[in-house]
Amino acid sequence: PGGIGIASVIDHPTALDWVRRVGAEAQWVTSVCTGALILGAAGLLRGYQATTHWAWHDLLAVFGAEPVHARTVFDRNRVTGGGVTAGIDFALALMARIAGDDTARAVQLALEYDPAPPFSAGHPDKAGADLVDVYTRRADRLAPHRRSDLLAAARRLGFAPA
Repeated sequence: PGGIGIASVIDHPTALDWVRRVGAEAQWVTSVCTGALILGAAGLLRGYQATTHWAWHDLLAVFGAEPVHARTVFDRNRVTGGGVTAGIDFALALMARIAGDDTARAVQLALEYDPAPPFSAGHPDKAGADLVDVYTRRADRLAPHRRSDLLAAARRLGFAPA
């Protein structure tokens, strides 16, 4: 998963080595939201298409991935999902690949997953510039150094020019 703490995971050599080691042998390498940046920092998205939360999408390329604007991206055995709610779409799509469409449909029914958001503001293209700015300012207050920390980590890990 992603979240506020991803820069700490990327800065933790033991954690990043574990992700790298396990991912190198995994049948499926997956992430939702900004967890894709952890996979990228571990070198697991180099040369793969991927997605992540819209606010951090530009950083995928910094970590060697080919950014794709989609809720779920499959590229060989790598599967990435956009922001938090895309995780449900992602899980059902992966389940369908592994266990078949009927199983995924049954789980969707069990979850009563029938999205009907009360607003059409779930993506920057729909939310408008003012709301995107409100979100960005709020996120910057919560984690003011997150972008610079991630860019510094990318440089330190050899992904971006110093």
